[in-house]
Amino acid sequence: MKNNELSGSFRYWMIWLHFWRMPLLLFISGAGTYMALGKRTIKQYAGERFRRLFIPLVFGIFVVVPPQIYYEHIAEYTGYFDFYKTVFNFVPYPEGSFSWHHLWFILYLLLYSLLLIPFFNYIRSERSEKFRATVSRWLSSPAGMLLIPSVIIIFTQAILRPYFPDETHDLTDLGFFVFYMCFFFFGVLFYSDRNLWLAIGQNRKHLLVAALFVLIPFYLLYFHFRGIVTFPWPEDTIETLFDITGMFMSWFTVLTVIAYGQYYLNKPHPWISKLNEGLYPFYILHQTVIIAIGYYICQLEWSIAAKYWSIAMLTLISCVGFYLLLIRPFNVMRFLFGMRPKQKSAVKLSQEIKRAA
Repeated sequence: MKNNELSGSFRYWMIWLHFWRMPLLLFISGAGTYMALGKRTIKQYAGERFRRLFIPLVFGIFVVVPPQIYYEHIAEYTGYFDFYKTVFNFVPYPEGSFSWHHLWFILYLLLYSLLLIPFFNYIRSERSEKFRATVSRWLSSPAGMLLIPSVIIIFTQAILRPYFPDETHDLTDLGFFVFYMCFFFFGVLFYSDRNLWLAIGQNRKHLLVAALFVLIPFYLLYFHFRGIVTFPWPEDTIETLFDITGMFMSWFTVLTVIAYGQYYLNKPHPWISKLNEGLYPFYILHQTVIIAIGYYICQLEWSIAAKYWSIAMLTLISCVGFYLLLIRPFNVMRFLFGMRPKQKSAVKLSQEIKRAA
């Protein structure tokens, strides 16, 4: 779905965001997964991951994602229910109506969480003490934390991407699967050692300089594709250099965002727990809401700015409204969206105990 009038200036900051927004989510998810392990047994952990990831994934595939495909083919059907029957033909998108669309993130997260269970077992054991000390020694410096993970990420892509050049985010797209798994893995690794985790924030100024510096070759190569700058090299060479620079930029920016988040945002606030609880349902809903609203607003004779801010604000209001009115109050909906059951207040619990007595 595209507006009839496009903005070239949007591309310049969106290409930057594109390279690090999902890697940042995977890195944070890796740290959060290690945190979720806590004192749980692996069996308890696997059960919790199933409830928090697999259930919302299935619910999303059959309830949240289909409207996106419907709006793409809206002219072909008499109504939504006429379209919805086609979902159960189980023909994969784009040929059919069965897809996980933006929920590939949840699918990947589920697979990473299960595939890395042996590593979780090891990193939590006393056997890993020497390994963690070595990793901390190598990665605690600005050069170490910037370059060693970057080289590992680029190495995996040099091996895999020639064989999996498609950006479909399906299970056959092994290059991107491993690319994102690297960020998840390093999220686990950095968070597993307190000194290493704190070293990110302590080196924030060095990380910021590196993240800004790498933007120079990144945008010069990008400007080549836009016809603003010309390099006398074959297009394949320029594309490869752009991909490599983009991977450096992805990792540098992720670390920088984490570093400044540690320094400026790591403060207690009564709203934090409430906001954290709503983030997961917000992610599950957001793309469908954007498309549903955008389909109608893009048909209006408004400026690009008016359409952009209308879609953004209405999406925010709609997702918050869905969450507060339809998801947060009801345990069934909380279960389907991967949230923990709503806890009874101390007063209600006391009253129930008295009645039972």
